[in-house]
This record gives sequence, structure tokens and C-alpha cells, in this order.
Amino acid sequence: MLITDDSAPFQEAYRHLLAGTDQPDWLRSQRQAGMERFTDLGFPTRRQEAWRFTDLEQLTAQPRLPSLDGAPPLPADLLEPWRLAGKTHRLVLVNGRFEPALSTIGTLPDGVWLAPLAETVLRRPDVAAMAFGADGNAFAFLNAALFTDGAVLVLAPGTVLEMPVEIIHYSTGDTQVSAHPRLRVMLGDGARATLVETAAGDGNGWTNAVIDVTLGADAELTHVHVQGEGADAAHTSLLTAELGSRARYRTFALITGASLSRRDMQVTLSGPGAVFTLHGAYLLDGGQEATLAVRADHKVPDCRTEEVVKGVLQGAAHGVFLGTVAVRPGADGTDARQLNRNLLLSPSTRVDTKPELEIFADDVKCSHGATVGSLDEAALFYLQARGIDPVTARSMLVAAFAAEVIDAAGLEGEVEALLRRHLARWLGGEGGLG
Repeated sequence: MLITDDSAPFQEAYRHLLAGTDQPDWLRSQRQAGMERFTDLGFPTRRQEAWRFTDLEQLTAQPRLPSLDGAPPLPADLLEPWRLAGKTHRLVLVNGRFEPALSTIGTLPDGVWLAPLAETVLRRPDVAAMAFGADGNAFAFLNAALFTDGAVLVLAPGTVLEMPVEIIHYSTGDTQVSAHPRLRVMLGDGARATLVETAAGDGNGWTNAVIDVTLGADAELTHVHVQGEGADAAHTSLLTAELGSRARYRTFALITGASLSRRDMQVTLSGPGAVFTLHGAYLLDGGQEATLAVRADHKVPDCRTEEVVKGVLQGAAHGVFLGTVAVRPGADGTDARQLNRNLLLSPSTRVDTKPELEIFADDVKCSHGATVGSLDEAALFYLQARGIDPVTARSMLVAAFAAEVIDAAGLEGEVEALLRRHLARWLGGEGGLG
């Protein structure tokens, strides 16, 4: 196996990670396969179409390797701004490792398995093995080789989980450290759940996550992703989802943190009548760069995709939206809509937006659109003419623009409140609009 310059430090970390550990043969094989694929691929480059807008120099200039030691004790109050209010089944990972002192999984109903991935490997190896797929990008293969822990959520057919599941990835410590959490979600036929996945922290390392979702027939999952990591951190994640007949996957992505962030989503609609909806926003300041890359693959008839993503950028921030809807031959009756709208608050901000359709079927309804603009000067004048100062008027218009996508998502209760809280926090503090 040829060891490239990209992979050499990670090969060494891989050997140290496995040295002296007692792992089942199937897991060692998965790790080895992941490292081999990463070694073959190396880091993505701008020469690849899907990555030509993303600058990975922050990751390639100096390797960020997983720590072999656990993180120091973390005060519980550091998590307070990121927690959902009310009762939840909460699982916390600190630098990629399960932290029981901060977690409150609680009593689970019959038919529900929620546990750290490392525990699942020991107690439910049949379930843990399903957390590793054959497909992915280079970062996903690196995750398979170097993960230390993660989470597994499995619902038996017909099971309804009333309380939300909350998984918090918290990063802390050195800039050269990376964490590779892995999350597997499987809902049986007719099962329903809400999952809130948060990446936060005060560290400046690299979080490289993999999330794999499978929904059976008539299953419903609401999945909220909040990324608010440290100002100099890096965050990459790959989400893959497969939807069975009439399954409904509703997701919201809110990106406000990290200097470099990229979330790839690959959703396959495999059963007739499946529905995928994505609402999201990237709120960026300073020199932040964030990419949201989404591919919805319609394989069968009568499925629906709706994507509405907004961006608010100021300073020298750079936002990227890549959205592809693929309609396979025979996937008649497809209904797919994409919309990306961006608000630029500074002359030095940049947006690259590329919504596209790949249609190989008849009798479909598909549309896409993108806009990039600045604040409405007439609206600003109107507010100021009524005695509102310029800073407040500007903040009101930005808040209304960003909040619109939260309204459209149709979320409820504490989940909606969490998103509005993060929006207000960005507007009043981190976003520099207050």
C-alpha cells in the first residue's frame, strides 16, 4: 500500500490507536479498510468538481491527529448554551469520546437502543457492524479508521420516542487534535423520533463526523444539526440517509461556528412516496468559510424533495451551497424544489451557489433557484424614518431574513426555541450585529 504525504501521519496515528487494544476482528477489518481507502484517495483537492470551492489548507498545512488521551474533566455549565430545554435523552461526546458524567440517557422505552458506539460494539456487535458502510468520501474513510466512539440509535418497528434524543459533540483543547465521532441511526417501519445533533466547543481542533441514517417504510425522523464550534476550529461531516417507502426525513442545518466548515449530505429516496425536506442557514462572519453540499437521489417514483437554504455573510466570509437533485430513469412523479438565498452585509464577502438538476425521467416537477443580494435600502430608510437607529434597523432586517427559514421548517416547541436562541445569539454577539 502506497503511503502518500497526506496519509503518513494518520497511518502512524492509526497504528498507535490499535496498539495493545482488544478489538473484534470485524472492527479491525473495517478500520483497516478505511485507512486503505483514505491512503488511496488522500485529501480532496480543488481539482475535484465537488471540492473546487472549498479551501482545505487549514487541514492540509499541518496534520491534526486524534488524541490517545481522554479530555480533562469538563464543567457541566459549558454545555448549558447548547442544551435543549426540557427533558431529553442526552448523550455527550467530548473530543470524540463518551462522557457519562455529562450524559443523561435516562430510561428508554421498549424497542429503543441508544448507547455510545464503543458500548454497542461490546454489547450489540450485530448492531454496531451496521454503523460502517462501504461508501463515503475521503474524510469518512479516515473516520472509519480513527474513530474512538460515537452513538447508535435504533428504534424497532412501530416505536415512537416521545422525548427528543440529543447528541452533543464538544471539542476542547489543542489546535492539532482531531476527533472522529460516528453516529448510526436506524428507524424501523413506522417508527418516529426527533434527533438534535450539536457540535460545539472552546477548542480549535478538527471534528470529522460521520452520520448514517436508515428509515424504514412509513418511518419519520426530524433531525436538527447545529454547528457552533470554536472560532479557529475545523468541522467536516458526511451524512448519508436512505429512505424507505413513504418515509419522511425532515432536517434542519444551522451553521455558525468554526473557521472552516463543510457538511455533505447524500440522501437516497429508495421507496415510493418518500419525502426529504431540508431547511438551513449558514451565518458567517470574519474569515469563516462554510460549505453545505447536498445530493438527493430519486431512485423510484412519486418521491418529493424540498430544500430551502439561506446564508447571511459579513466581513470576509465565504459561503458555498452545492445542491443536486438526481432523478433516475423511471422515477416518474418526482417533485423536487431547491432554493438558496444569500444576504451579503459586507463588500468583501463571497458566495458560490450551484443548485442543479439531473433529470432522466418524464412526468416530473423540478425547479431550482439562487439569489445573492444586499440589504434593501428602502426598507432600511423606512425603519430609520420611524425613529429606529441604523444598527437596530439593520439587525431587524437580517433577523427577519434568517428567521424566515426557521418558520418555514415547521419545527415546534423546544427544538424551534433552540434554533431561535442560536440565531439571536449570533445576531447579538458572535455575528457582530448587536
